[in-house]
Amino acid sequence: MSATTTATAVRGHRAAAPAGADTAARVVFGSIAVIVAISVVIQLTLLFTGGQDANSGASGAEASLATRLVRFFSYFTIQSNLFILGTSIALMVNPRRDGMFWRIIRLDAILGITITGIVYDTILAPLVHLEGWALAATIGFHYIAPWATVLAWLILGPRPRMGWRTFGLAFIWPVLWLGYTFIHGAVTSWYPYPFLNVTKIGYPDSIRNSLLVLAISVVLAVVYVVLDKKLPAVIRDDRRH
Repeated sequence: MSATTTATAVRGHRAAAPAGADTAARVVFGSIAVIVAISVVIQLTLLFTGGQDANSGASGAEASLATRLVRFFSYFTIQSNLFILGTSIALMVNPRRDGMFWRIIRLDAILGITITGIVYDTILAPLVHLEGWALAATIGFHYIAPWATVLAWLILGPRPRMGWRTFGLAFIWPVLWLGYTFIHGAVTSWYPYPFLNVTKIGYPDSIRNSLLVLAISVVLAVVYVVLDKKLPAVIRDDRRH
């Protein structure tokens, strides 16, 4: 085999590896997007037909359709899943996507969905009794989406995409969500989660619980940023900063 032939073969192998990695990433991220999209469609259908809310277990008789829709999009769970849906679709299209705004949104998605999974598993699951399609939706929102997303990120990346500036800016959304939640609750007396329900537990406990979850989020975000810099990944480009 000539030197030219050998060099061509090596270049071909190097080109094939990224292509194969991108294909695998597209399949995984596309699958996550499909699961979240199906869960959203199921839940919206239930809301329009008076069925159970996968977040609270409430039925359509407890509030008007408009109110239920506002509440649906007020859940941190739903916003986190929508972040996952959007970023997973974007990564399915281009697994090597990058950019400052993209890094913030992606960290928000991963961090938010991790908190969603942890809080549901440890606090909310025993309080919500679901059946039928509502149960199917909550499995997508609270079990598959969180841990499939984290596993996909750990294995596939793309990395590096997180830095300390990204870390700071990523907390704009959670802080704004908390502010909105307390203002909306003060006006309507409705709160998305029992540990934030000022009407039942008061402001001191609600704020304490908020700060606790926020502190856990900060620790998780630090872990994610450090791992992003250190862990290998199927899609990794160390030339990016």
